Amino acid sequence: MVSLADHAFPAIAVLLLWFGGTAVIVWAANRPRETYRRSLSVGGLVGSAGLLAVAIAAPWATTGAVYLSFCGALAVWGWQELAFLTGAVTGPRRSEAEPGATGWRRFSQATATLIHHELALAATLALLVLVSWGAPNQTGALTFALLFVLRLSAKLNLYLGVPNFSDELLPAHLRYLVTYFASSRLGPWLLASLAANVALAAWLAARAAAAPDSAGFTAAGLLFALAALGVLEHLFLVLPFRDGALWRWANPAWTGKKTKGGQYGL
Repeated sequence: MVSLADHAFPAIAVLLLWFGGTAVIVWAANRPRETYRRSLSVGGLVGSAGLLAVAIAAPWATTGAVYLSFCGALAVWGWQELAFLTGAVTGPRRSEAEPGATGWRRFSQATATLIHHELALAATLALLVLVSWGAPNQTGALTFALLFVLRLSAKLNLYLGVPNFSDELLPAHLRYLVTYFASSRLGPWLLASLAANVALAAWLAARAAAAPDSAGFTAAGLLFALAALGVLEHLFLVLPFRDGALWRWANPAWTGKKTKGGQYGL
């Protein structure tokens, strides 16, 4: 039997973890660079604990184990994001886009700015799949896979061009990445991405509604809430709203000066 609390808790948990976790990463990545080694060490411990949590929870198909696996995957993801934003794991190219570069040349340059991070994410996903292979509880691996797909979709859209994007949260040492972003009208790739994300969220909602027990509902409900946030983040690429403003308060590097276009940023 799925109770009212079972319906509410997954969405609340995802919202709080998404908002709070992003704030912590923004704060750590925008501190002085001499603090990065300590932040990465702490992040490594948290990420390792998250990997262990996914492995421990895998054999148990209970509501508590589902939440443990989900939180473990988020911890591992946060560690990877911190490694990227601090510049520890990015790519071999750490400079602005070549003026006038188009086609394959521009794509190869953009890929070279973050390929090491993408490979690290793919390897981590493979490890999470391995530790939960054939187990009753695969929430952690599915969570990480969903985050990976949503993030890859957002990156491709930023590269191809979107009507709106927010760059306030990028640390100063990664500002060169903005030169690989493109502004354009609402295009077919972004429309297709939005449609695919909405369809995925709807499918996960249906899976949650059809779940036979609380654990199954919780697992599908957590993934649905995460997919719904993915839809929201893709909408931020369309709507004239700077989503970076949500975490500006957590950014120690924010000076309060207006950027071009009237938005406040770094």
